[in-house]
Amino acid sequence: MNHPLSYVEAPALNVSALKASCANCSLHQLCLPMGLDTADINRLDQIIGRRRRIAKDERLYQMGEPFTNLYAIRLGHFKTLQINASGGQQITGFQMAGELLGMDAISTDRHHCDAAALEDSEVCEIPFALLEELLSHIPTLLHHFHRIMSQEITREQSVMLLLGNMRAEQRFAVFLVNLSARYAARGYSSTSFQLRMSREDIGNYLGLTIESISRLLSRFKKQGWLKVDKREVQLLNPAMLKALAAGTENCSPM
Repeated sequence: MNHPLSYVEAPALNVSALKASCANCSLHQLCLPMGLDTADINRLDQIIGRRRRIAKDERLYQMGEPFTNLYAIRLGHFKTLQINASGGQQITGFQMAGELLGMDAISTDRHHCDAAALEDSEVCEIPFALLEELLSHIPTLLHHFHRIMSQEITREQSVMLLLGNMRAEQRFAVFLVNLSARYAARGYSSTSFQLRMSREDIGNYLGLTIESISRLLSRFKKQGWLKVDKREVQLLNPAMLKALAAGTENCSPM
């Protein structure tokens, strides 16, 4: 899923060249509901702001900042994280192309987390005030937006279950199966992909140490369930990983 971005200074562009076009975007089937007609897509296009490039490790927004935009990820990957009073960070999620960032701030008008790029990425800015106005006129889009918010709630609940009740190997299997499904939904391979996040980030998200992640990778490789080459991962036995994630199978000790 490599999308090279150029950060070389370019000649001045007109505003329309910087704006996203939902109708022509390869991800519009993920971002937009089925059955949205051309006229409604054009109305959405009119409120979309500029495409914004975010360099690796750069913050798209930070905790406490005022909320003005939602962001549709067009290229790349992000992580969301919270900083506690002692300065430690807890990663709350990993996001990829076709997903929305910023919904955490809708209720309070301030962001409750940081969003940092895991690689050079690009987002489409969606001014929320304009989106709210548009949603009142397009019921199909409003329903789709509610569905996305429901998915976010479900995802947060899944993370709580992940950290509270699951064994380490089950947590890691859930993580891999989830990534597999999300890449498949984007038309990419469900069994061969690159981990854009570091092992340390994965451990932070799953509530495990980096040493535990390394041990789990070694154990899964020994079982013949996956193959790892640096950050390239190949799932050799997806069915077994799904069973492990569901809790119907156990991982044999090393």
